[in-house]
Amino acid sequence: MKPPTQRRTRRQLLTLAATLGALSLGAGTATAAPTWTETGTARVSSLTGSQGLASHADGSLVYRGLASVPLDLRTAGWSHIGDPDVAQGYTFDAYQGGDGTTKKMFAVTAPDGRRTTYEHTLDQGELLNNSFASVSPDGQWLVAGEWGTMNRLQVFPAPVLNPSAPTPGANLPQAGQISLNKPVDNIQGCDFTDATHLVCSSDGSTKEVLEVSLDRPLDGSPVAGHVTSAFAIPQRSICSGTFEAEGVDYDTARGTLRVEMVPPSPCLVTTTVISYRKG
Repeated sequence: MKPPTQRRTRRQLLTLAATLGALSLGAGTATAAPTWTETGTARVSSLTGSQGLASHADGSLVYRGLASVPLDLRTAGWSHIGDPDVAQGYTFDAYQGGDGTTKKMFAVTAPDGRRTTYEHTLDQGELLNNSFASVSPDGQWLVAGEWGTMNRLQVFPAPVLNPSAPTPGANLPQAGQISLNKPVDNIQGCDFTDATHLVCSSDGSTKEVLEVSLDRPLDGSPVAGHVTSAFAIPQRSICSGTFEAEGVDYDTARGTLRVEMVPPSPCLVTTTVISYRKG
């Protein structure tokens, strides 16, 4: 008969072996998180497509560029248009004016082509930049973004679709913001992939697509957002110099993500649209 000390040692070794075997089995069967895989590339005129894009339910795309600002809005001082979104057939556009502007504006175009504008007076500490418009999947909340290094995304009641949104002519107020767990740089566009996840294009030094995971669906009160890097946006061109990451869109029905990259001059007359699928 083995002494008690030897029996205890043998039992400990058997327990350790069983634990290592279970860990090995778990590692062998674990499923890695799906990643975005590039599936194609298209090109559009930068005059009409360099600022952003959005997908309709039928799969058709709407683009926005430097020449997309209607004359009446440009005359009124709205000189910049951002990355758009389409929700329930309505197209949402983000507009900003020049330096010194104390408001930003969102335009909503109905399926029949009628356009309605909604202005927001800047709150204390809010930048005039209005880089994009993104509507939550339930159609109730409009997410927008500023510029530079920020630790938040702005949230407004979605005009037309949210009953709590004011009528045109009244100030469109902010609702609870999305507070990010780490700062983001130069966000050009965001789009929802589902009720608690967004993809955002960053024109920071790394030119990347970020994913923002919300603690819960938007409901008009403050919510936390957790930021991770999804992938770097390819910078391919025969021209050398500085690229600019621009708009992003996620076509929920088809599972297709598209992100724009503007190449350096003189190639910047054409914007590259890169497509991805997850999995």
